[in-house]
Amino acid sequence: MTSDSLQRLPYIDASAITDPAMQAEFARAAREGAPRPESHAIRAHVPAVFWSFANAWNDTFVQGVCEHAIKELCRLYVSQAVNCNYCGNQRSLKAQAQGLVEDDVIALLDFDKAERFTPRQKAALRLAEAITWGLESSDELWAGLNAHFETPEIVELGFFIGLTMGQQRWNRLINMGHGQFMGGGTGGLAPAATQTDQAA
Repeated sequence: MTSDSLQRLPYIDASAITDPAMQAEFARAAREGAPRPESHAIRAHVPAVFWSFANAWNDTFVQGVCEHAIKELCRLYVSQAVNCNYCGNQRSLKAQAQGLVEDDVIALLDFDKAERFTPRQKAALRLAEAITWGLESSDELWAGLNAHFETPEIVELGFFIGLTMGQQRWNRLINMGHGQFMGGGTGGLAPAATQTDQAA
């Protein structure tokens, strides 16, 4: 194992998770993913960090004012852009139920040329692109956002993209892997990652 693939922080000891609400959130993560248990098991070293993230994630990603599948597209765009394989190999089951498919994920980094995305999806992805890469605040970006989203939706998208981008850059540095905490379940894993996990 090379030094750049070593996991840099340990998971919390599972026996130390005694709060029933935290146990329930870990069980949900194992069952549904996005996020999966491993990243939770890093944040759980500091319960305030765990709940700060979990509550913000639930309020602005799982729930919220903008449709979940668009936020999942933005999350997966960020995963590919920042090269976070841990996050990029997760899928939201809720977004899949809303119609997101693997061909959408494959086309993300070239979304502007992809005919499969609607103008509304492309406007959101341009916001994800601008935040992730530090692009200038252009009139074209804001015209597209204002044409397809209400102000509260734009606020939520911007906040969530910033939240997931920061967390994904952090997760990438930790070098976590799937299936390393809570028995290696496959809830919320991408199809290719599930096949790899089962073959290991």
